Order: sequence, then structure tokens, then C-alpha cells
Amino acid sequence: MERLPRMSRRLFAGTSVLAAATFSCPALHAQSQPETRKITIAVGNKAAFYSLPLTISEQLGYFRAEGLTVAISNHETGVQAVQALIGKSADICLAGFEHIIHLQAAQQMVQSFVLLGRAPQIAFGVSTRSFPRYKPIAELKGKKIGVAALESASTLMACMVLAQGGLKAGDVNFLEVGDAENVLSVLRSGQVDAISHTDPLMTILEQKGEVRIISDARTLKGTTELYGGPMPAACLFAPLEFIRKNPNTCQALANAMVRGLKWLQTAGPGDIIKTVPENYLLGDRGLYIASFNKVRESISLDGILADEAAPTALKAIAGFDPSVKVGRIDLSKTYTNAFAQRAKERFKA
Repeated sequence: MERLPRMSRRLFAGTSVLAAATFSCPALHAQSQPETRKITIAVGNKAAFYSLPLTISEQLGYFRAEGLTVAISNHETGVQAVQALIGKSADICLAGFEHIIHLQAAQQMVQSFVLLGRAPQIAFGVSTRSFPRYKPIAELKGKKIGVAALESASTLMACMVLAQGGLKAGDVNFLEVGDAENVLSVLRSGQVDAISHTDPLMTILEQKGEVRIISDARTLKGTTELYGGPMPAACLFAPLEFIRKNPNTCQALANAMVRGLKWLQTAGPGDIIKTVPENYLLGDRGLYIASFNKVRESISLDGILADEAAPTALKAIAGFDPSVKVGRIDLSKTYTNAFAQRAKERFKA
């Protein structure tokens, strides 16, 4: 097995629904008061579509409606957001499901209680500058691959794509390129030959003709083709101890998030534009909506993580990281659908 790259120079500073629950929840009802009203959520790159349901719930006042005061701590990457959670500067984390598996392998027990993304929302593209006539994946051997962050979903996806061409992680050089502001200059200067990243960045690069997309996990079809099944992505998770002690708070958070997910199902382009902060639009509203349409189907409908999704994630991660042993990961402790299920029933049309 090939280990996911851990060291690289940094270019820039900067089996049922309820069976997955690992605790016995007290009876929860509409009038239950949150045990903790002030909550800090650490998120990696809040402006990305990955985090859009959080932004919607925040902007539309759904957290306030649940009696919560939510502070959002924005970090450049999901890895940094996870570090904030483990360092106890945040109560909740919004990051990829893969982090939960990595944390359990390191004896850090956290659990997802609302799924935001049912696909990674990542695309892998090759630079048209480096490969004007690119064809096989094998041509990437010895090349530089830009990823949103090391030890992240973008690196995992890159490894999956490389494997399709018979390449290992060690056959390329992974470089962490950070957020959208840095990627254009990195790509145009030839510092990377391919990139694995999220939207709206990848749609921007694709429309400008700067990358050619060769693998697309922004769609359910592309995700299944690459990973062999549904791949859970962004989710809200917290330490098991926090969830046990604060079930009403977690329910309130789940209610707000599921309400936001439900709003996104029917929201039109104008609704999105009016709701997200102006600086998220990158100066081009049309391009932002085009990017949203690329990832729309990947957004969870109801916050519930499908039982077949967790095994898909574990198999993919264990295939590239020897520190993650399939037999030593208890998937039933990685997520619970209990809160999202209650929220779904509450907001049923």
C-alpha cells in the first residue's frame, strides 16, 4: 500500500440509521433547550461550496432560530480546522469525513452527526500549459500535483486518479497550494502540472481553458466511478464526549443544518446570490452559479449518511495510508444519523 504524502514544501503561508449511534440519547423534542448555547464551529475554507450549507444556515438565521449563538472559525484547510477541534479552540468541526477515520486510527474519537456532502466536490485536472495534448494518466509520472491540502480529500482523490494510470503517490510530487487566490499564479507559472481541488476554483480554471478535467467527483456518477461507491464528504462532527453531554445542542445544530439543506434543494440562482456574502462570488456571479450547478447534486438532501458510504471511505483511505487498518476502525462510531433523522422528520413538507 502506498502512504499518502505527509511532507512537502508549502508554496504559500497561509447497519441502520439508528444503529450507527454510539450513545443512548435522552428523549428529545421540539422544546428541548440546548445544553450549550454558544458554539464555535471550525471550518476549512468557508467560502468553498463544500461549506455552503453552513453559510446558508448562518445567513438565514437558522442557528438563532434554534436558540444558538454560533461563531464560525474559518481556516485555510480542513486539516487546520480539525486541529482547532482537537486543540479545543472549537466545539464542532466542519470538514471531510476522511478526517474522522484518520482521527480514530490515532485514538481520537469523534463522530459525524450531520452530513453536508454526499460526494467530495473535487475535480482533478491537468494543466493545458504543461500538457497541451495530454492523454494517459501515466504521463504524470515525475510531475508536480497541486492539492488543496496535504493529507486531505484532494490528495486522496489525486492518489485514486493516479492509481487508475498505474502510478503510486511516490511517483509524483505533491505540493500544497492552498486556496483559490494562490492557485492561478501557481498554475500559470508552471509550479504545478495538475491540480486536485474544489469548486468554484475548478470550474473557473476549466472555463478559462487552463485545466482539462480528467476525473470529476463533483457528481455522484463520477464519484461512484472513482471510489466504487458513495463517498461521504463534508460533515459536522464533534468529540463523542461532547455529543454525549450535549445531545440537545447537537440536535439544534442538526435542525439548523437540515433546514439549510432543505432550502438549497429548491433555491434558484437569484436566491443563492442574495444569500451568500458578496466576496464569495469572486467578482463573477454567472461563474459562481455555473460552479454551483456543477456541485449541486453532491449536496446532501437531508443530512443522513448512507450506511454504504462509510465503508467506501474506509476502503479508499486504507488503500493509501498504512496507518489506517480496516479491521481496527469501528465505523459504527464514526457517524450517527439519529439527529439528522429527527431533523428530517421535523421539517418534512
